Amino acid sequence: MTPRIARGGKAVYGAPLGILMLEAKFPRIPGDMGNATTWPFPVLYRVVTGASPEKVVMQGAEGLLPDFIAAAQDLVRLGAEAITTNCGFLSLFQTELSAAVNVPVATSALMQVPWVQATLPPGKRVGIVTVSKATLTPRHLAAANVPRDTPIAGTENGKEFFRVLIKAEKTDMDIDLAERDVVEAGVKLAKAHPEIGALVLECTNMPPYAAALQAACGLPVYDIYTMIAWFHSGLRPRRFA
Repeated sequence: MTPRIARGGKAVYGAPLGILMLEAKFPRIPGDMGNATTWPFPVLYRVVTGASPEKVVMQGAEGLLPDFIAAAQDLVRLGAEAITTNCGFLSLFQTELSAAVNVPVATSALMQVPWVQATLPPGKRVGIVTVSKATLTPRHLAAANVPRDTPIAGTENGKEFFRVLIKAEKTDMDIDLAERDVVEAGVKLAKAHPEIGALVLECTNMPPYAAALQAACGLPVYDIYTMIAWFHSGLRPRRFA
């Protein structure tokens, strides 16, 4: 009888995906990347101390790269076989994080834009809904290989989403108002640009509202959930009989 050998070398098993988290206290509802029930598979989390949403989104994550690298390396030491982050604005760190850890890295939902564009008919293009249009710079777009002239809408002028997630004005959130902010931004963008054939949501807190946005605008909607479902599928391919 052939002996059964269990291979070691890691501290944690069964959770190949590591997620780098911003430090925040707003509620993370199901569908949010930071809610573990969102995922149909186990994940490893690591909070990067001092990386507040305001500092990352509004201040370009200045000075935080060493902390993100250290956290990513720690996740790999624990057993992560791939790394992602819970803020689309961290596309800025894609190259550096990839160089610092010897595993696949996908920092931002924005990385889907070229993929989605390839699926669209001639004359159609991708639009982006972000938490903050004003601070989503050409650098962020270039780091994710997103065309600079991509149509973008933000939630800065909404009633709930931006002020809870980014400004941290309170620790509770009106889910209906947050959904309305995201849906209104996406619908307005689609109406202003009839050439839009699909939407990509930059913010990892937006997946809970993707279905409502898709129903309101009638366009395909992609977000961090769609990207990570694809990303993880390569780490643990489905076994077929």
